[in-house]
Amino acid sequence: MMKATLSLCLLAAMLHLTVHSLTQTDHYNDKPKTTHPQELHPHEGDPLESCQQIVPSNTNFAFRFYRQATTQERGKNIFFSPISISTAFALLALGSRATSQAQVLEGLAFNLTNTHEEEIHNGFHHLLFLLNRPGSQVQLSMGNTVFMDKHLKPLKTFLKDIKKLYKGKVVSSNFQNSTEAKKEINDHIKNKTHGNINQILKDLDPNTLMVIVNYIYFKAYWENPFNIKGTHKDYFHVNAKTSVEVKMMTRDGFYKTYSDRKLSCEVVQIPYKGDVAALFILPNEGKMKQLEEALTTDIVSKWEKSLERRRIELYIPKLSISGTYDLKKMFITLGVTDVFSDQADLSGITGRPDLKVSKAAHKALLKIHENGTEVAAVSGTDFLPHSVPPVVKFNRPFLLLIVDQHTQSILFMGKIINPNEK
Repeated sequence: MMKATLSLCLLAAMLHLTVHSLTQTDHYNDKPKTTHPQELHPHEGDPLESCQQIVPSNTNFAFRFYRQATTQERGKNIFFSPISISTAFALLALGSRATSQAQVLEGLAFNLTNTHEEEIHNGFHHLLFLLNRPGSQVQLSMGNTVFMDKHLKPLKTFLKDIKKLYKGKVVSSNFQNSTEAKKEINDHIKNKTHGNINQILKDLDPNTLMVIVNYIYFKAYWENPFNIKGTHKDYFHVNAKTSVEVKMMTRDGFYKTYSDRKLSCEVVQIPYKGDVAALFILPNEGKMKQLEEALTTDIVSKWEKSLERRRIELYIPKLSISGTYDLKKMFITLGVTDVFSDQADLSGITGRPDLKVSKAAHKALLKIHENGTEVAAVSGTDFLPHSVPPVVKFNRPFLLLIVDQHTQSILFMGKIINPNEK
């Protein structure tokens, strides 16, 4: 039988930096020296323990970002990679100083009285190490690339920290020719996401001197594929007035599930081969808002602990979902304002205080089908027809979390309101 892939998700979080004023450059040497993360020794200790310092904050950030997205995109599908956005902004914090840095880290849901900057960067260092683990049956790769104008002189410590802590590479580009720079960046993302995101960057501000790109590529096989022969036309109820026709996949089998009576929702965990699982959450009619307001780190860990293996007849629509976000707008709403303004202090990058972030964008994409390739068919059913299991049918708006089980990190998060929305 041919191995079939389940899905592709990718994503890019981008930050553009531009020069905002050249008047203050004379004073930048007077600043007191602060401790830099390069004085750390990132390989010490247990990587899992180190990344547990940041995972709860990353999860809180995911829900914070999700709420922002729902207020901006009412009635629209939502899909993003919280881990990608967090990593790109943590890398930005590495080059930020003073209030600019504190705002970015607090915007990422870190409590700076309990957690030191070093612990945060070390946590990301170990998280990237664990997510990019080789030999797993899941294809998961995440990295950072910094495109920097060839006239910009980055600090050696910044370059060293990017490589050591963020698996990052720095590419010297000619931003004087913005068409060429734009093509270089788009080609890089296209390559890193295996052709799935062709054009993350539509235009490039002529004053841009630096672009930070985080990409994540995810491809996995369901542990138990759906039988293609079972996929049939069915209706998905977008709301009380609108239904759309979808291709509904179905499988009768054992899944870990939980009925949350308090939040009136069904939770079904569908594992991928490897150490990643999708959590599908189906609220009862009219209960989506209540569920969204209740989303916290504690609720998700309660679900994870309460899951019990039982036989169900599961129905899930085939779908291809994507999301594109203006991160600048969303982070400003989260209180991260300085880095986007003339108050920005990004002197940790070049030693000069005249850079600011002019644009930040994010794009994510996911396809879900029977097993990933359309040709493989699985014949036979798992059970005899005489016993009828309970039916769980995802035929109305639902939430989706894709979680790396090893680190408990949310790789992707989405809300599917209409599986056919383009």
